[in-house]
Amino acid sequence: MLLEQKEPGGIKWSRVLPPAIVGVLITIGAAVAMNTTDQAMFCGSCHSMSEAALTHKRSVHAELACNECHAPHNLVAKIPFKAKEGTRDILATVSSNIPDLIHPGDDTKAVTQDNCQRCHSATTSTVVMQSKKFCTDCHRHVPHTPKIPVAKRSAADA
Repeated sequence: MLLEQKEPGGIKWSRVLPPAIVGVLITIGAAVAMNTTDQAMFCGSCHSMSEAALTHKRSVHAELACNECHAPHNLVAKIPFKAKEGTRDILATVSSNIPDLIHPGDDTKAVTQDNCQRCHSATTSTVVMQSKKFCTDCHRHVPHTPKIPVAKRSAADA
């Protein structure tokens, strides 16, 4: 009869190792999924976001992932935010309830504002934000500048 080997500390590796391997694989899978769903290629794969992805690709922020601006930078805040926004987007797509022109909600505007300030703090530190609440109130087309003629875009910029 074979007995399980115990290490000197009494740990049964046959019971510890498989869950540890599964944990590592889940962590790696979650990291890959998080990174993939942050990218413009993923976001632009839906018809409703194709225009945003196209204008982003032609912008000065083209090297950034969509969620570097559109999701919290802190991972603890990012996960529930992406889950909420992703669920909303999936439901809108499945129910064919997508507006012709998508405007960000207040949560997304606040996140985008935090990210503008995170990256551009040297510039924004001298800006007095009395008349406008968000950077995008004045810098509306960053990074989705409508460089495509209106006649060739799927929705007019409003």
